Amino acid sequence: MKKAHLIVFYLFFFNVSFAQTLIKGTLNDANENTSIEYGSIGLYNPKDSSLVTGTITEPDGTFVLEELKAGEYYLSAQFMGYKNLIISPVNVEKGKALNLGTLLISPDEQLLAMVEVSGSRFTTMHKIDRQVFASSDFLSGKGGNAIDLIRNLPSVSINAEGELSVRGATGFVVMINGKPVQSDPSIILSQLPANAIKNIELVTAPSAKYDPEGKAGIINITTEKGATDGTYIQVNTRLGLPSIQDYNNKEKPQRYGADFTINHKKDAWDLSFGASYLRNDINGRREGEVYTIIDGVTTYFPSDGERGFDEEAYSGRLTLGFTPNNKNNFSLGFYGGIRSKDRTADILYYDNHAEVDGERLYTMQYFNENLRIRKSDFALGSFDYTHTFDNEATISSSFLYEYTMLGGPTTNRNLGYFNPDVIYQDEYNTNDNPLHGIRWKIDYKAKPKSWGIFEGGYQFRSLNHLGDFVYERKNTEGEFELVPEFSSNVDLKRLIHSVYGQVNGHKGKWNYSAGLRFEYMDRSLHLKDKGNTVDSTYTYDFLKPYPSANIQYSVNEGLDFKAAYSRRVDRTTTFKMNPFPEREHSETLEQGDPTLLPEFIDLIEAGLVKNYGENSFYATAYFRNVQNLVNRVNTIYNDTILNRIYSNVGTGRSLGLEAGLEINPNSKWKLFAGGNLYQYQITGEFDDRPIDNSAWVYSINANTSYAFSSTFSLQWSLNYLSKRITAQGEDSRFLSPNLVAKKTFLGDRLTASLQWLNMDMGLLPTNEQRITTWRKDAFYTTTNYVLEVDMILLNLSYTINPGKNKSRFVKSEFGEKEF
Repeated sequence: MKKAHLIVFYLFFFNVSFAQTLIKGTLNDANENTSIEYGSIGLYNPKDSSLVTGTITEPDGTFVLEELKAGEYYLSAQFMGYKNLIISPVNVEKGKALNLGTLLISPDEQLLAMVEVSGSRFTTMHKIDRQVFASSDFLSGKGGNAIDLIRNLPSVSINAEGELSVRGATGFVVMINGKPVQSDPSIILSQLPANAIKNIELVTAPSAKYDPEGKAGIINITTEKGATDGTYIQVNTRLGLPSIQDYNNKEKPQRYGADFTINHKKDAWDLSFGASYLRNDINGRREGEVYTIIDGVTTYFPSDGERGFDEEAYSGRLTLGFTPNNKNNFSLGFYGGIRSKDRTADILYYDNHAEVDGERLYTMQYFNENLRIRKSDFALGSFDYTHTFDNEATISSSFLYEYTMLGGPTTNRNLGYFNPDVIYQDEYNTNDNPLHGIRWKIDYKAKPKSWGIFEGGYQFRSLNHLGDFVYERKNTEGEFELVPEFSSNVDLKRLIHSVYGQVNGHKGKWNYSAGLRFEYMDRSLHLKDKGNTVDSTYTYDFLKPYPSANIQYSVNEGLDFKAAYSRRVDRTTTFKMNPFPEREHSETLEQGDPTLLPEFIDLIEAGLVKNYGENSFYATAYFRNVQNLVNRVNTIYNDTILNRIYSNVGTGRSLGLEAGLEINPNSKWKLFAGGNLYQYQITGEFDDRPIDNSAWVYSINANTSYAFSSTFSLQWSLNYLSKRITAQGEDSRFLSPNLVAKKTFLGDRLTASLQWLNMDMGLLPTNEQRITTWRKDAFYTTTNYVLEVDMILLNLSYTINPGKNKSRFVKSEFGEKEF
């Protein structure tokens, strides 16, 4: 055993020198001397100009071509908007590494003018393990947050509640500039200004080097960056025009905000500072039909009323980087914010009645006044260090600490409809949820060998989440009294240790990556009610492997085939495991399951990418199998209240095809469309009842742009999601069309865009969704959420020294997942 440990240690931290035949270099802009990311490098046979091998440059502009045969070649370096650079001859000697140094390519002014008019640069770039989307091509998201951008990706869909899903699956990991975070994606992304984002990378089958969390994979956000000394400043503002429809809500929505980013780089120092404020209210209504059946008595309680949201968020970010030499890099980051989201659900139950054999036992009306406030104050800091050895191997370490205070009250009052002084029920529940999170990791990347590059690492994560839940009800004397069975203290502790090893390589026309990650998780959940009748601890641990593999074959410069396998896990959050009920509104309680198991996911995918001229097409078939599938399901609490529970309901399987098409009919017109079609099946049981549901689901995301001049363009976009099944019912379709006019001034330093979001004009079922669940002979509930349409917003953006931006900010790791 000791010998085995020594072997593992030797392979992990030391590198053995092998003779290697390769070409390496760096691709830079000739004018600015800035690195060019995603530049295309091709090596050709001079006899017939056939492609021998190729690659894409890394974020720092570097590239490596490996596994070469000795001989004479020529090399081509290309990037959209630049002149093609040819290096000839390129003489490769066996067993030697040829360093071409820094290759400088110059902008093609004529081509840039055409690109400026038409935007003919590809919206999507394809790498072996990911799709890369340029944020600048999704105008409907500008001025908003990251969610407004991501919802336009072909694999991504959004519902009326703002919940994102990838290929029909919720639960994915968000990374900011390659740094993994664990928080709820919708909450993280809602606080990141869209104007700060350069690219969005979608990794559906992540390799072993990444955290295995998220059944839908990883979304990596990269911020704007540059490499030249100087100061970059960008200021953005947003103003929403008055609502066209008010939905009879008590208050008018307010929509405005501003954000700025300052990046200053001088020699070895790099300072980035940013702050944002966003007020984003949404008006809306809620229409419901519900009945329950208990002992032959059917109780109906149809409803109609307001469901609006008032959302306000402040945030500030600071990063200080120090690079004393090309061997060492230090980075210190801080991030803090305050966010609140108030949901008003003032509902009239206009025909609450009970029947037996068609005869009414009683009829009444009442008004439910409901306000749910959700708050999140947080602060976190991180420190990162990377060292590059003389042999090009690197070792890096990262430490992150986070403190988050989550919580917020819910007030629920059932009042007389015509006389609000009559109080049938008055309840108040609140909670404080302080969270402490730590993540520390160390990664090693060896010197390239003839068989590829070895990477390995270790990661430790700790989460401690406390919860103090208080539920009170007003008594006949007009005083609030504690309801012990609904009040509790919760203490969740989760420790995770993981190690991984991975090999990445290139041989001829093949690119490959294979790895294995082992993870040990120890989870402890301690529960105690306020009445001192419950004091229980639930423990759960496991040691599991997470293998991964990616392979790509380049038939020629315009056609690639890809395949991948990845095993993932989707962990349960604290609120889904708290079994003490929380009052949502008049007809709903919500509670979790302390024995809830994580979801384990296996994903297989295969596809192709075809580029032809300025047009491209890709298609990917995939199969996803989810064990311990978690769904939100309903049971009956009493005649007018349903209990909403999170439960492991069985297995979920998806078999689908994702495809995207990009066409540039002429220099001014561009069309980008993507779709996802899959069959989804749920098999299992809940409450001793079998579940066997299946259906076809599809989504479409498309946009088309037309440039009337080099400074003025229009873009129309469409998000559509078909109806889909759940364990107990179905969710209806969701539609959101948008139109944006964009105008630039002052040499593109000032940009103005006028957005018409959720286009409707009284003709379309835009921005609304019906959610229905049922159980035969027990209950039926259907709720239609109708949210605001025809929203008009104006965005202004001014940039000083564009192209010098290198802002990179740390993001939340733990707390926002519980928001």
